[in-house]
Amino acid sequence: MDYENIETRFEEGLGTITLNRPPVNIMNIAMMEEINDVLEAWQGQKDLKVVLFNAKGKCFSAGVDVGEHMGDLAPKMIGAFHRMFRLMDKLGVLTVASVYGSCLGGGCELAIFCDLAIAAENSKIGQPEIQVGVFPPIAAYIMPRIMGRKAAIELICSGRIISAEEAGRMGLVNRVVSTQNLEAETEGFLKPYLRLSAEVLRKTKKAITAGLTDDLEPALKRIEEIYLDELMKTSDAQEGLHAFLEKRKPAWKNE
Repeated sequence: MDYENIETRFEEGLGTITLNRPPVNIMNIAMMEEINDVLEAWQGQKDLKVVLFNAKGKCFSAGVDVGEHMGDLAPKMIGAFHRMFRLMDKLGVLTVASVYGSCLGGGCELAIFCDLAIAAENSKIGQPEIQVGVFPPIAAYIMPRIMGRKAAIELICSGRIISAEEAGRMGLVNRVVSTQNLEAETEGFLKPYLRLSAEVLRKTKKAITAGLTDDLEPALKRIEEIYLDELMKTSDAQEGLHAFLEKRKPAWKNE
């Protein structure tokens, strides 16, 4: 399907959503609804291993459309924006952001909510919302879980913009690469995950997420349930173990 503000592709386990709203990929409600349409369509796609968010144009995204963030439109924008993250969470697959240039506000929230992120050296990353009198809800949720409470409060409450290098040190991005090689580096970054079972990746992400929710005992109990009652009942878990014992390459069925 053709979209006005994004491009999409799905091949060999990789679903790609490319932000394409020139010049700086300001995220308006129309773009968010297109992203949501794709994420909804990919629900239950058993061969989907990774969803990659990348972009065309001058930068990844300079943020959301402030004009649509006011008055009667504000609830609609927040609803469409937060639906992206609810659908990403429901999808249960690994999500990756490949960012460059400005990665700010809602664009930053999209990037850091992804499980993994690779950033070009020229990236400028931050949540400047506080400076216009609001705060970033998704960043308020995810940042303390990534980088700790103090660092998260510093960035969110100051609105400070940081470099890719500093974002790497803080744990907001996994890898910083040269700007001109971002596309090739992203391709290489994705390869290890695309060789694995989609179903095992989903169960593993589910367990990691469950482990973040509570104290050790209830969290570990939930992880054990996912491992024994869900993961070990998949054909791919059995295939992977048998392939190891038989010294052969596993043949994944993604189920």
